[in-house]
Amino acid sequence: MASSTKKVLIPVAHGTEPFEAVVMIDVLRRGGTDVTVASVENQVGVDACHGIKIVADTLLSDVTNSVFDLIMLPGGLPGGETLKNCKSLENMVKKQDEDGRLNAAICCAPALALGTWGLLDGKQATCYPAFMEKLAACAKAVESRVEVDGKIVTSRGPGTTMEFSVTLVEQLFGKDKAVEVSGPLVMRPNPGDEYTITELNQMNWPFDNTPKILVPIADGSEEMEAVAIIDVLRRAKANVVVAALGTSLEVVASRKVKLVADVLFDEAEKSSYDLIVLPGGLGGAEAFASSEKLVNMLKKQAESNKPYGAICASPALVLEPNGLLKGKKATAFPAMCSKLSDQSHIDHRVLVDGNLITSRGPGTSLEFALAIVEKFYGREKGLQLAKATLV
Repeated sequence: MASSTKKVLIPVAHGTEPFEAVVMIDVLRRGGTDVTVASVENQVGVDACHGIKIVADTLLSDVTNSVFDLIMLPGGLPGGETLKNCKSLENMVKKQDEDGRLNAAICCAPALALGTWGLLDGKQATCYPAFMEKLAACAKAVESRVEVDGKIVTSRGPGTTMEFSVTLVEQLFGKDKAVEVSGPLVMRPNPGDEYTITELNQMNWPFDNTPKILVPIADGSEEMEAVAIIDVLRRAKANVVVAALGTSLEVVASRKVKLVADVLFDEAEKSSYDLIVLPGGLGGAEAFASSEKLVNMLKKQAESNKPYGAICASPALVLEPNGLLKGKKATAFPAMCSKLSDQSHIDHRVLVDGNLITSRGPGTSLEFALAIVEKFYGREKGLQLAKATLV
C-alpha cells in the first residue's frame, strides 16, 4: 500500500519569484504534504527576485530519482529560464507526465518550461499575461486565473498563487481538505477585482527621496506575509530593510521556509525608518513582543506620528499589549481579534487609521502591501503594481 503522505517537489533558482514559491510551499505544507524545496543551482541558497534570499531544503541533483505526487514550478525571471534549461528537471517532469502524476506551473513557467518541453500539446493552459503569445504556440491558451486540464494545472502570477495552491491541495486530497486549508488563509472573496482599503483619519505619509521601511522577521514569522510585504514594496522601489531578530540572519519561518535577512535587528535599530511593519505568524509575533528594543522602536515611531503597521497575529500580540492601538481602529487575524480592545472595525481586510496600518492574514498580505505602496506613492502606483502582480 502506498504511503498516505503526498510528496511535492518545488524547484527554485536564482531569479525565482519568491512570493509564488513561498505561497506554494506554505499552502501545500498546510495541506499536510511533504514538500521538498530543491535548488537547481549548485548551492541551496538562492537569490530570488527583489533581493529576497531563500534557502532550499536540498539540491535537485539529490532528489532526481525520487517519486513525487506533484511537481510545482514557480515563475519569475531569470528563474523560469533556468528551470526550463535544467535537463534533469525536464526529465523528471516528463516522467511525471508519462506516469499520470500531477505537474503544475505558474507565471512564465507554463510557457517557458511545460510548453517548451511539449507537455501542453492540445491542453488548455494559462500563464502570465506577457507570455500568453508564447503559450498560444504550444497550448490552448486561456485567461483563467487557474486552469486544470487533466494532470496539468497552470496559473498566472503572484496574485493567483494562493488560489493555484489551494486548487492543488484539492487535486491531491479533495474538496473538503481544500476548504479546511483555505479558511485560515483569509483569501479574497472577489479575486481579480480592484483592491480596496479602508482609511480613517487620513494623513500623508512623508518621506525623503525613497521610503525607508523596516521589516523585522524572526523564527516563526509567517513567510507568505513577510515575502508579500518585501516583494511588493521593492517592486515599488522602496528601500526595504529586512532585519532578523536574534543572532542569525537565517530564520525558519512558520511553515519551515528558510529566509535570509539583510541585517541583524541590532544593526537595523541604529537607523530611523519611514515605516516599521510587522509580518504575522504566531512564533514570530511572540518573538517581536519579547523584544524590548523592537517594542521601544515601535513606541518611538508612534510617538513621532510616523507610520507603523502589522498584519495577522502581530496587531493583537505586539501592538495591543504595548498600547500601540490606543485610540486607533485596527484589525488582525480573525482568531486573534478577541484580544483587541476595540473590535469595531475588525472585518476590514486592510485598515489605515492615520499613521497605523493593520491587516488580517496571508490572503490579505498583497492588498496590505499595495495599501502601503498607495500611502507612499499614490493610488495610481498601487493599481499599477496590482495589475502587474495580478491581484
